Amino acid sequence: MNSVQPCAPHTVPSLGAAMCSQAPSEVFAPSVEPTASLGLSSPTLKSTPLAATGLLLTACGGGGSESGGPSAPAPSDADAVRFLNQAGFSATAETIAAVKTSGFANWLDSQLALPVQDVSRYDWMVANGYAVEANRSNFTGTDNAIWLKLMSSPDPVRQRMTLALSEIFVVSMQGLPIEWRGLCMAHYADLLEKNAFGTYRQLLQEVTLSVGMGSYLNMLGNRKEDTFTGRVPDENYAREVMQLFSIGLVQLNSDGTPRLNNGQTIDSYSPQDISQLASVFTGWERDRVDAMDYAHVTRPMKHNTANFQTGDKTVLGTTIAGSLSGPQALSLALDTLANHPNVGPFMGRQLIQRFTMSHPSAAYVGRVAAVFNNNGRGVRGDLKATLRAVLLDPEARATPSGNASGRLREPVHRFVQWGRSFGITSASGRWAIGDTSDPASRLGQSPWRSPSVFNFFRPGYVPPGHELAANQITAPEFQLLNESTIAGYLNFMQSVIGNGIASGDVTANYAHELSLAADAPKLLAHLNLRLAADAIQATTLSELSTAVATINASNATGQLNRVKAAILLVMACPEYLIQK
Repeated sequence: MNSVQPCAPHTVPSLGAAMCSQAPSEVFAPSVEPTASLGLSSPTLKSTPLAATGLLLTACGGGGSESGGPSAPAPSDADAVRFLNQAGFSATAETIAAVKTSGFANWLDSQLALPVQDVSRYDWMVANGYAVEANRSNFTGTDNAIWLKLMSSPDPVRQRMTLALSEIFVVSMQGLPIEWRGLCMAHYADLLEKNAFGTYRQLLQEVTLSVGMGSYLNMLGNRKEDTFTGRVPDENYAREVMQLFSIGLVQLNSDGTPRLNNGQTIDSYSPQDISQLASVFTGWERDRVDAMDYAHVTRPMKHNTANFQTGDKTVLGTTIAGSLSGPQALSLALDTLANHPNVGPFMGRQLIQRFTMSHPSAAYVGRVAAVFNNNGRGVRGDLKATLRAVLLDPEARATPSGNASGRLREPVHRFVQWGRSFGITSASGRWAIGDTSDPASRLGQSPWRSPSVFNFFRPGYVPPGHELAANQITAPEFQLLNESTIAGYLNFMQSVIGNGIASGDVTANYAHELSLAADAPKLLAHLNLRLAADAIQATTLSELSTAVATINASNATGQLNRVKAAILLVMACPEYLIQK
């Protein structure tokens, strides 16, 4: 087996190379018992938890060619898998066949037409006994409800969009200071799911008035100024709704490039806009009967006129008359934000980043923004049409050609892909996967648990100390990447692939893979297609096959060990980790 080799030099920026520069061989130092549990029993392979991954790094900077090309009436298997992995989380034999039969657009339209599933996260928590007083101040059951949807809901595109919106309109379990916070978080996720294919304006309204956002960014209980005490309206939500949820920091052209004045960017809002908008956002409080009324977290906040800041207000050049009521003032303010010319490119670029590529061209952003601005029927902010534009754009469907194309798969996406690809189930129905935030032993990322309102990573993040930085290539997910998170991910996946989760309650089904176990090259080719859309180069696959073939497959245990080892090695491969 090859020893760990340094990344080959690159003359152009490469996401794969950037990953390698973040992942020196030292991260593969032993931290768990060797790979015996996966059947990697040769002395060379036993030197690290994933020792066979040493051979993978010879291919660092990967991104091999795919067998497919631009969108066509009959996509190839690889084209179909690539599309399915972008649109949802995974590809199965059934979904591959469906895409090949109907084409990208028709399959996507069928997904976009699916209604919201009947059982919400909130309803599931209540039905399973989590709405009890002992859980008023914790998140018991919330992670379970979230993983249930991500892993098993039959509408993967809506779930992928919900997760994407959760990383833009951030409310996190890390810092939600409210009673019934677990149910509140579950309902906020349901709110994003319900609005995932609706309009941006309606989503903005429901997010703004949700108890979850109100608590997280201090609009809940925000009160008018008091000249006697010196109290002024809280500016937290006013600032973040502009900076993060609507228009961003600087004025943008329609293609997302910054507008310039004498070579300098132009601020999109001023301190006065923040203070004036903060005054609009006063007087809102919980609509509840008493402290035990946990259902109040599902209701919009209600307005208390006594705490509303009266008087005229001007926000982004729009005058909000003092004669308007609090709800009327809020509606006009949100109209002003939603109709700002920045919103299309600002939201469009982030959705592109969450689904297809980290560094889209200005032309790609411009095409998506144009659909956001007008869906073809005169509707602005149609999120369904916008997502359709993201996924069906020629730049998304073309065969990747540049070393800076694609995106580093988020740890949560990799884990969910594994779960959906291999049909994981929870025997108890409880889905006790838990918090996966620990970077040393789990994923270093857990849904709805970002460390702050700025998400797990910033959309404009550029990895330092690499050619990507010199060329200002954005790669947001690299903000999560370091030696600890790499080792944590590998060790976590070794454990879950090998043993399942929650003492074996959550397990995968490897029946089809076991049918291929006797033929290591065939097994690796199958996994390369299903997980990586045939992106792993032939030389790397050959080395993986050689490693897997060292596992004795003369009995059922050996065959299972081969399958588990092969899955693990593919999911550790740089050509898999960089989703093209």
